[in-house]
Amino acid sequence: MSINVAKTAGFCFGVNRAVDIVYDLLDKGDKVCTLGPIIHNMEMVRELEERGCTAVDRVEDCPKDTTIVIRSHGVPMSVMEIISESGLKCVDATCPFVKKIHKLVQEAGSENIPVLIAGNKNHPEIRGIVGHCSGACYTFNNNEELLELTSNIPIEKNNPVYIVAQTTFSQKEWKKCLKTAKKVYTNAKIFDTICKATSERQEEADLISGNSDLMIVIGDRHSSNTAKLFDICKSRCPETYLIETAKELDKDLVSKSRSIGVTAGASTPARIIKEVLDTMSEEIKSSETVNETESFEAMLEESLKNLNTNERVKGVVVSIAPNEVIVDVGRKQSGFIPADELSNDPTAKPEDVVKVGDEVELLIMKTNDVEGTIMLSKRRVDAQKGWEELQQLAEGQTVLTGKVASVVKGGVIVIYNDNRVFIPASQATASRDESLDDLVGKEVQFKLLEASQKGRMRRIVGSIRAVLREQRAAQRATFWETCEVGKHYKGVVKSITSYGAFVDLGGVFGMIHISELSWTHIKNPSEVVNIGDEVDVYIKDINEETKKISLGYKDPDANPWEILRRDFPVDTVVDATIVGITTFGAFANVIPGIDGLIHISQIANKRIDKPEDILTVGETVKAKIIAIDFDKKRVSLSIRALLPESEAPKAEAPAPVVEEEVAPVEEEVVASTETPAAE
Repeated sequence: MSINVAKTAGFCFGVNRAVDIVYDLLDKGDKVCTLGPIIHNMEMVRELEERGCTAVDRVEDCPKDTTIVIRSHGVPMSVMEIISESGLKCVDATCPFVKKIHKLVQEAGSENIPVLIAGNKNHPEIRGIVGHCSGACYTFNNNEELLELTSNIPIEKNNPVYIVAQTTFSQKEWKKCLKTAKKVYTNAKIFDTICKATSERQEEADLISGNSDLMIVIGDRHSSNTAKLFDICKSRCPETYLIETAKELDKDLVSKSRSIGVTAGASTPARIIKEVLDTMSEEIKSSETVNETESFEAMLEESLKNLNTNERVKGVVVSIAPNEVIVDVGRKQSGFIPADELSNDPTAKPEDVVKVGDEVELLIMKTNDVEGTIMLSKRRVDAQKGWEELQQLAEGQTVLTGKVASVVKGGVIVIYNDNRVFIPASQATASRDESLDDLVGKEVQFKLLEASQKGRMRRIVGSIRAVLREQRAAQRATFWETCEVGKHYKGVVKSITSYGAFVDLGGVFGMIHISELSWTHIKNPSEVVNIGDEVDVYIKDINEETKKISLGYKDPDANPWEILRRDFPVDTVVDATIVGITTFGAFANVIPGIDGLIHISQIANKRIDKPEDILTVGETVKAKIIAIDFDKKRVSLSIRALLPESEAPKAEAPAPVVEEEVAPVEEEVVASTETPAAE
């Protein structure tokens, strides 16, 4: 059994400074009162009361001959003014980090810049910060409240705004809030005012709780930073308990646990932490004595049966329930494995881990002769075996496969042979913009970067990206060996620019130019494809020197000129929409992607001066296809050909498009829905 105590447990700099100030005044014989409890720990407050320091809620309640101490949380500016007017002797014990926030919000007020404050609006520190804002200020306690706030408050999105945080605000929640704020306010000035000691305390609590069977958080239940520590530890270690003193410690839980983690809030005195640790130590010594006795009795019993004994035993699964598995270990006691001792994977169900009739190797955790039961663990045996294997594998570059169990601060946890392998975020995906949440529950391949042990603390670190890089390198090599112009591939759209879409062909990227995405004119590639789409493409061109690949995407069967050839031969009458008018005629859309020219001589059965005298853009008219030049991509139309012969002038005949009358038009322009500049 081991106890791992956080190095950062206990008083932070600001709290320690405030308490020392009060003790110094009391040692000098001064009468002292604090404006509110000096810290959020009632044990400490009672201890100071015994020394003669009283806590008051209002300045008016403080006797005239008393020195008033401002606690580390700070107070609003208005309270400082009242103290000044009262003539009381005052010592300001506001934490320097909190004072820094006061100055920032005062600066924002002097420039008439709104302030957004991350923190609990009812917390004394936040009330103090708000009290130093002379302009508009708003508070939010999480990302959801910030989202609601940004949609309701009257701040222009491009106007300056200050964003600060309570010194004990959750780092994890702060990062979420910053993403939201940066999207909404383009000119936000963000100040990371979370105390460094708070960040370190939260990070250490996260690490220790992730490697503990039992986690004890010591601190006052009214303390904000203690509550945040509890939430962090609870997310990593289900058996996490918040206690205020050693009296609340569950000794039975301590005796059952193999690895115990301990941390404490910033307002927890060292005296209380020591009392809790002393109580644990006494219980551990007592538990070890009992275990030695039980072990001796078990050895005696087993020796009579001529069976070998040790911490490990073998058992056969008899029955499976949602919360435990019953096993026969060949003793008079009934053996059972709690559900959380079956596997290190919290999502695994008992029936998925073992089957009735399975023989499994187990670790004896506790023997209860009164109830006639033996509590056993399978996961601890598996973890030890897996650890031994991991130590050997860490020396090589073996590719391992495990399941992603959860996302934690800074990365993900992969379960391999009942050991928890930490994969840093930078090593978890092929690129940094991919979501870690998408990995949860998936089987992944990884390589070990480190497998070390210090005391009972094991450090296992791996990399998924290392495997992905090797796989992509192999894919690239295979691709370049087999690729050729005209070959078709399935790929995934990874990014979009104004001029095209980049497609991952399996380790190699190719680009579909915007002109290759559609037979009709489009303004942006996103009109046809989106990031993440799987697309069928073919290679149009390969630049061997630069390794650049041009891809084709347009379906040949959707080529409007092929459709025209098949379905709209010469003499076909179509409903054409006028899309442009020039001095020599009008352009009309025949089918999507193809415009035809109605020469001025083919608009009416009489001579006209200007096409716009007869036609308007957007108008749909009946027209006859009188000529098609597939090589030059030109179509000639006639409205006149559909008019009655008797009305047509005899001296004139339908005139086809004449080369000298029509300026050459580039293929890309004619095939689009826009009117060419000239023809």
